[in-house]
Order: sequence, then structure tokens, then C-alpha cells
Amino acid sequence: MRRRIRSVGLPVHRHSLPQLVVDGLLVALAWWLAFVLRFDRGIPPRYQDLLEATLVPVALGAVAVFALSGMYQKWWRYFGRRDYESVLRAVVLVTIAIAAYVAIAHPVKIVTRTGAEIAVSAPAGVIVLFGLLALAFTAGVRLLVSEVLERPVRGFSPNRGARDVLIVGAGDGGRLVLREIVRNPDLGYRPVGFADDDPRKRGLRLDHGLRVLGGTEELARILDEVEPDEVIIAIPSAPGTLRARVVTACRSRGIPVRTLPTVFELLAGGANVMRQLRELRVEDVLGREPVRVELERVGAYLTGQVVMVTGAGGSIGAELCRQIARVAPRKLVLLDHAEDNLFEITRELEEVRHFRSTAAVLADCKEEERMREVFAEHRPAIVFHAAAYKHVGLMEANPVEAVRNNALATRIVARIAGEYGAQRFVLVSTDKAVTPKTVMGASKALAEWAVEAAGAHHPATRYATVRFGNVLGSSGSVVQIFRAQIAAGGPVTVTDERMTRYFMTIPEAVQLIIRAGSLGEGGEVFVLEMGEPVEIMELARDMIRLSGLEPDRDIAIEIVGRRPGEKLHEDLFNPYERPQSTPAEKILAAERPPLDPAWVEDTFDQVNVLALEGDAAGLAAKVAELSTARTAPALRVSS
Repeated sequence: MRRRIRSVGLPVHRHSLPQLVVDGLLVALAWWLAFVLRFDRGIPPRYQDLLEATLVPVALGAVAVFALSGMYQKWWRYFGRRDYESVLRAVVLVTIAIAAYVAIAHPVKIVTRTGAEIAVSAPAGVIVLFGLLALAFTAGVRLLVSEVLERPVRGFSPNRGARDVLIVGAGDGGRLVLREIVRNPDLGYRPVGFADDDPRKRGLRLDHGLRVLGGTEELARILDEVEPDEVIIAIPSAPGTLRARVVTACRSRGIPVRTLPTVFELLAGGANVMRQLRELRVEDVLGREPVRVELERVGAYLTGQVVMVTGAGGSIGAELCRQIARVAPRKLVLLDHAEDNLFEITRELEEVRHFRSTAAVLADCKEEERMREVFAEHRPAIVFHAAAYKHVGLMEANPVEAVRNNALATRIVARIAGEYGAQRFVLVSTDKAVTPKTVMGASKALAEWAVEAAGAHHPATRYATVRFGNVLGSSGSVVQIFRAQIAAGGPVTVTDERMTRYFMTIPEAVQLIIRAGSLGEGGEVFVLEMGEPVEIMELARDMIRLSGLEPDRDIAIEIVGRRPGEKLHEDLFNPYERPQSTPAEKILAAERPPLDPAWVEDTFDQVNVLALEGDAAGLAAKVAELSTARTAPALRVSS
């Protein structure tokens, strides 16, 4: 923790003390000059007395106002446009305060022509001159320091062999990258210009005299003119379409592309932006517009609460824990039956993210008595149920375990959450639950039904389901498989060249899950907008090209055929569901007829018996029957 000292009764960082002293001297100089310039033939004695009596109080009062205005929370070398606006506001406030102070505490007595003696304040000319001079001095010294310390590019001397770099994005991210390059010649970069789509910046010289050469639509021309050795995309919130456009233009010229991390990664990473530069990944160029969610606002319902995340060590569960920790729950209960995964996320939260209000619980959601113990001990107010098996091939080979873990365990946890008075219960579901063709999909459809039935039995708990497609970067995802196959030299295996899938990044999905949790009034199925489906064949080709290789020449692509039950295209809504808008961006609600809770209970009883008997064939047949039964929900609606 930074040491603080007390100066003029205000908390000021010790590193700001020189700035405070300089400002005090400059304000005193401005006050003295205001009198000298106003009375060019000499300061009258009565105003000379006023100047001497107020010089020190004016200087001290001004720096006190500056401190209250936050002018000493940032070093001068880092001052930007908004900081100068705060300087202007502070100087105006100081000028008004000093005029009032002089009029009240040090009125000047003058004699009128009639011989009467009256008290007046300092001349208006002195006050106006002081305000202008104080603004010029305080803003000028900051600008001077910034210009001296931030060396211009024209005087920048890169190391021998430095690579010419074009920066895409002339906003805050691009200027931050440029500043780091200029400060650190050892990075080995020589900036040659910006590319930016803002028409107001075209042709302008920005920081350090570097010019905006055009927009990304003109990138081919810009690359041919300046011939950079590398391109850096410096827009953390850039949509995939822009990144893809940059990659396409650079790939045909053999120019490598690197990018700043996304906003999510920057929040999780350190302060050194250049160290966080990385190669482009396929998730950067899928074309999705970034989702912007004010997590502190939409996740406020979690603040101060006991929150439980099941499957806390998995891809979605771990990210849920990271983001929930940011909104300061009273306690975060991490539940997982995989020891290693639970250890890793607990260690990350406590040692890396310094969130220590955790309770790591090693437990299996299928064990009802153990789950009752956990709920009795921790009494969670909000439960995010992310524990599930997800690999289609493994679930087809192990249907009993798929149903026990995904369906029966969900029924257990949802029911116990209601019995122990949880306020909200959110199930993380999948698009494979829609018109399911596999055991895994059917087990998740059953899980959705279990949550709906629990909501009917426990109306005091708000139950909701959040359904979405594939997430990038999860263990065993197609992206990871392709990446490993490319690293091994190929071939890359695609099941069917016509296949498409929806994709979303894990942080993006989790933010929307948290947002959806705040929307539920009870029984809703929320569906995340996944954008346009991605062709798996094109995904494979893009990943090969991003690796600097050419598909079908350097890396072969093989069509291996679809697995049993695998669909060419996934849907987000069942035929009997109607998409409805919600107050939240990128979140829809699936309107559908309600299920009869008694029918759900009877169905689960039958499934439970088959699972207990280990009857894989009977269970597969029952699941297949259920997969088609729900297409006519009106036959089973609650009366």
C-alpha cells in the first residue's frame, strides 16, 4: 500500500509532493504578476499591502482546492485531454474562491470624492489576470513535462535492426502502444504510422507527430506505401470483422499481425501492454461484435451475497468464479468433484486475484446427502449450476453416467436449492438440448425440464436456464483440437464440410449468464444471441492460415464423417418455442408452454430407475423417446 503524508490537511501521495510545491509557487507567481500587470505604473500602497497579506494564503488555498479536485492523483507525464479539463475547472473554482476570500477577509479601504471611506475587494482586472495566468502556468507546466519526458518520434532513436510497425487504431489503445514503443527502444520497433477508421483523424498528426495514413478499408494501399515489417491491432474492443480485414490484407503480403488483448484479457492481465501483445487467434476473427456489459452494475445482485458455483473448476464455472469475485460477494462457494481443477481456481482467486472470501468444496452433485450438507453449511442465496459432462462422443459411450451427471444431478441440486431457500438458481445449458439427437443433448434437455419443475414446487426461488452454443477455448473444443492437429503437422479433421456451429468466447458467455441471472422472475429459459453460425470448414482453414501455413498445401484437411447423432446445424430454439426480447442486449427468452410438474417427476423416476440398474440400452431408448415427446408440449402442459 502506498504511503501517504498529510499536506495542508489533505491526503496526498508522497510522489505528488513536488507537483504540489511547484503548483503553489506558480499560483503565487500568478497572483503577484496579476498585480504587477494591472498596475503598470506601480502598485498603490493599499494594494501592495493586500498582495503581501494574501500571497501565502492564496497559494495554500489554491493547492488545497487542486488536491480536492484530484489533480495530484496522476503524474504530469501521464496527463491527457480530460485531465486538462479538470485543471480548467479547478482554476475557475480557485479564482472564484480567492475573489470571495479577499472581499471577506481582506477588504481594501478607499476614500470616495465625498470623503466617505468604503471597503472594496481586489480590482476585477487583478482577479481576471490571476485566473488566466494561473491556468496558463498550471496547464503549461504539465504540458511541458509531458512533452519533455515523452520524446517525439522524430527524435526517437530505435535500436539497430528495429522493425517498422504500423499501428491499427489511433485511439487510447494505439497511443498507449506508441508511448510504450517510444519509451522502450529495446522493444525493437520503429512506428511508421496509424491506420484508423475515424474520418475525423484522416491525415492528422497525433501523438509524437505520427500521422494517420487512412482507414482499414485502405489498408492494402497503406501497406504497399509504408511496407511495415509488422502490424499491431491496438483496439481491445475491435470486432472480429475488422481483425479479419486486417489479417486478410497482411496475409497476402506476408506481414505478421499481432494484437492487443481483448478488454477481458486486459482486465485480467498486468499493466505492461507490450508484454501482453500476442499473436492473433481464431476467436479474434470470427466476426462477432463484442458484448459490452457493465458487470459491476448488472452483477450488483451478487454483491454481499453467498454465491455458489457448481463445476467451479470447469471452463465456464472457473470464469463465472473470476467475474463474480469482481462484484464482491460475501462468500463464493466453489464446488467441484475434480480435485485438481478445484485447487487451481481456488489458488488463482486467492493468490492471483486476491479474493479470499472463498470456500472450496470437494463434492459430487450426484450425491444427494452430500449436497444437503453443503447447502446446510453455506446457505447460498444464488446458485449457478455449471457442473456437466459435455463431450458428445464420451457421453454416447457412457449414457448412464451422462444422464446421472447432467440430468439427475441437476434435479437434485435444483430441488435442494429450493428447499434451503436460495433466492435464485441459474442452470447453464447448451444448444444441444434443442431437438436433441445425442445422449448428451437429451440429458441437458432433461436438466432444463428438472429446473422448470423445481420452479413449480419452490415458487420462492427464482429458477432460470441460460442456453447458448459452443464456447471458444473450453477443454476439448474443436478449436483446441484443430490447434493441436496443426501443431502436429496435420491433418486437420472435419466431420462434414457443410457443418456449422455457433461460437462465443467464454468471458462473453459468462457475463451474459450473470446478466440473465438478474432478469429471471421464475421459470424462464434465456437464450444468448450467438451471432451468425460459423462454417467449421472455414474455421479450420482460418486457423491454418493464422498459423502462417496454407490449407491443403502445408496442412491437409480430411473429411472423416459425422458421428452418430451429430447434427449438421445446431438450433437455439425448439420448434415449439418462440423467441422473445428481454431488457438485456444479446439475451432472448424462449416462450413455450409450461410442463406439467407431475409428468416431469414421473419421467425422472423412470429415468432414475434405469440409471440405478445401469440399463444403458433401456436408458438410451427412454432418452430417445423423450427427445421426441416434448415436440408436442401441449399434451403435457400444467392445468
